[in-house]
Amino acid sequence: MASSGPTSGKKSLNTVTLLFKLPYYTQWGQSLLIAGSEPALGSWNVKQGLSLSPVHQDNELIWCGRVSVAAGFTCEYKYYVVDDNKNVLRWEAGENRKLVLPDGVQEGDIIEIRDWWQDASEALFLRSAFKNVVFNATEGVKKEPQSASLNKSLDPEDIVIQFVISCPRLESGSTVVVTGSNPQLGRWQAQDGLKLSYVGDSLWKAICVLRKSEFPVKYKYCQISQAGNSSLELGPNREVDIDLSSPKQSRYVVLSDGALRDAPWRGAGVAVPVFSIRSDEDLGVGEFLDLKLLVDWAVNSGFHLVQLLPINDTSVNGMWWDSYPYSSLSVFALHPLYLRVQALSDAIPADVKEEIQQAKKQLDKKDVDYEAALSTKLSIARKIFNLEKDKVLNSSSFKQFLSENEEWLKPYAAFCFLRDFFETSDHSQWGRFSQFSKEKLEKLISEGTLHHDVIRFHYYVQYHLYMQLSDAAAYARKKKVILKGDLPIGVDRNSVDTWVYPTLFRMNTATGAPPDYFDKNGQNWGFPTYNWEEMSKDNYGWWRARLTQMAKYFTAYRIDHILGFFRIWELPDHAATGLLGKFRPSIPLSQEEFLSEGLWDFNRMSRPYIRQEILEEKFRSFWTVIAANFLNEYQKQCYEFKEDCNTEKKIIAKIKTSPEKSLWLEKEDSIRRGLFDLLQNIVLIRDPEDSTKFYPRFNLEDTSSFRDLDEHSKNVLRRLYYDYYFARQENLWRQNALKTLPVLLNSSDMLACGEDLGLIPACVHPVMQELGLIGLRIQRMPSEPNTEFGIPSQYSYMTVCAPSCHDCSTLRAWWEEDEGRRSRFYKTVVGSDEEPPSRCTPEVVHFIVQQHFDAPSMWAIFPLQDLLALKDKYTSRPAPEETINDPTNPRHYWRFRKCPCDIGVSVG
Repeated sequence: MASSGPTSGKKSLNTVTLLFKLPYYTQWGQSLLIAGSEPALGSWNVKQGLSLSPVHQDNELIWCGRVSVAAGFTCEYKYYVVDDNKNVLRWEAGENRKLVLPDGVQEGDIIEIRDWWQDASEALFLRSAFKNVVFNATEGVKKEPQSASLNKSLDPEDIVIQFVISCPRLESGSTVVVTGSNPQLGRWQAQDGLKLSYVGDSLWKAICVLRKSEFPVKYKYCQISQAGNSSLELGPNREVDIDLSSPKQSRYVVLSDGALRDAPWRGAGVAVPVFSIRSDEDLGVGEFLDLKLLVDWAVNSGFHLVQLLPINDTSVNGMWWDSYPYSSLSVFALHPLYLRVQALSDAIPADVKEEIQQAKKQLDKKDVDYEAALSTKLSIARKIFNLEKDKVLNSSSFKQFLSENEEWLKPYAAFCFLRDFFETSDHSQWGRFSQFSKEKLEKLISEGTLHHDVIRFHYYVQYHLYMQLSDAAAYARKKKVILKGDLPIGVDRNSVDTWVYPTLFRMNTATGAPPDYFDKNGQNWGFPTYNWEEMSKDNYGWWRARLTQMAKYFTAYRIDHILGFFRIWELPDHAATGLLGKFRPSIPLSQEEFLSEGLWDFNRMSRPYIRQEILEEKFRSFWTVIAANFLNEYQKQCYEFKEDCNTEKKIIAKIKTSPEKSLWLEKEDSIRRGLFDLLQNIVLIRDPEDSTKFYPRFNLEDTSSFRDLDEHSKNVLRRLYYDYYFARQENLWRQNALKTLPVLLNSSDMLACGEDLGLIPACVHPVMQELGLIGLRIQRMPSEPNTEFGIPSQYSYMTVCAPSCHDCSTLRAWWEEDEGRRSRFYKTVVGSDEEPPSRCTPEVVHFIVQQHFDAPSMWAIFPLQDLLALKDKYTSRPAPEETINDPTNPRHYWRFRKCPCDIGVSVG
């Protein structure tokens, strides 16, 4: 073994001292440390990082830390807030800091590094939406070396200052200077200031040598445009001073000054589903290539963003139910519905071209005919595929696509073949193929099988979808328009993903949302909930792959139901509504808690409370028929459901198939609702996996089961209900989100926005703020308690504001739905005591739209329907027909067509 001691013959490295300083206020029990890429900073092991100590300096708390390193030291690092056991509580946002020491440091020198905590809102401008689309100012700018030579020797009175500033919002062709109070900084004349050099990642740097006698130095950063116009940053002067009394004064000071202070940037966008973007070229439905027309319209209207609904394949049922864009057959495959068949080949035969023209005439209806449009496109695509398959599939472009996507593409193609062969997407019905394995997959897709061309056809369609969407995405970037996608919270239980990765899902459950603005009975989306524990084993690889795939097309995305990353509303798979759910994860109420309060009759509280007087009140004279067919009398005037109808799905089935159904043929809906009410008439939900654990039924005070309890029991249940829903879970949910959401955010450099509507836990907004996640504010669904309408002028900067969204009625429809609400809005928001117009006139729409444009929110994003309501000519169809989705209807047909092609709307 070679010696490492002083006699080894190797010259020891010169060492210097790094002195880190960061102003930051912490709470009791918190401290700061630095973790970085080199052993001196823990090699990214936070517990072995460099601990900092607090020092009070004037009115600030400065965290300081020293470490000795070699003179040529370089590293990446980040600041972390930790508890007494060095568990991470939070960390600064943005890219890792990169430290390169100035040239010329000598043995024993002290390099003082003065940093600012990197705020999440500032780091947003380093995301691809801004960096590669809206600004892209440094494209083509020559990068200078990270370190710069001093070109002079230092004497004892010299101090080397390195200025470092982040300028992600720089105007194209601009340069950056430091101007300040001394001659080297131009004496506040920007043109004579110290010019900075671009070093990459939006960072600009420069060094200068100042005499000790010149301190303190006041300064500011300044942009100088290509035309020579200067723009000084906002805010007070910055200042750098040194401690002349210190015997070990730093010779070098690195001023890492954060971001150039500019006015808050705000932008506007439009939201519209792809299926609603119609053109002369489409075949019955909007297509990816139609996005170019929408981008052109956005540019002409002054918008920087186009927001879409999910675009993944949803072809699960083979019927119009598949129009639901949040129920993915595959989270990776694109939807064949959006394929432009005319763009598949330059040599389409005349008879196929004629077929396309005829199909256009048949499919160009008021709304999208989902089934006809999809089947027509696939039929035409197969004909073109049969003519050119060898040419395309042997091309280098296709081979590269297949190589980069085979991990999801091959299972997807096999799934589509088996779905069509067995005539169902329910893979549990596929015999020996119901259990996925790579060996079975390879045999299924191998060459030489009779169905090999069927497999290759799915490759072919996905390849062209990729090419067409990539073309549209590149066009949007070129035009400086952000393309914003949508990340659904769930996948269909009969999907490629549940087939290939069954352990990632809890297949005996369903996902939904508790009662809220949209539905007083809650929502049941039917998706299986996630097995987060299993997903964590490979650091959420499935999620990371999803985000990587999305980033091929989008530079921003909306996280659907972001509350689900804190906790999800989990329902048993036999539920049809969303009412009898529980949060996962959550801390349940224990049997011991109830017993300590004197509550012991758990069957009374957790079984449906059905008494004869309740039946008589609900079903009137028909109650005896209901009791005879659906209930057993287990004691006098007390009833329970029969085994064949003791769940919501069993009730639905029995109502439709019972031999006695003729008795209630014209009363099906009311009887189903009545039976559901009986089934839901409980105050506690017993945990199916642990009978000693309970969850309070949502809005339990609304039930007759609760009303018939004694006052002591009511008071105990009220207190435990509040504790379960609003207190005991907060830290658990915060920690859950901090495990999963950072993985999503770090999987790509897309800009992330979270749809945070509904019953919002107190931990949600602080976590979103901490992670740099932009929230959503819909005026009719205010997040503030006891408020009917949101006030856009009071929204925070880190939000997207909108008058409506795809999950609710449009402005016009909402205005007409409720006369009393309309009057209250007109009085409190518009500020008028006059009678409001009965229809949402362009003047009213303009007022509301302008409110949102003037809001402090970073983004104002408008559904296209709300913008078109600015002109009478686009309001001819009945307002309710413009609604995209009805969340209360799980079988809603998503097919709204936005008719006009000459949308001459300019807003801004």
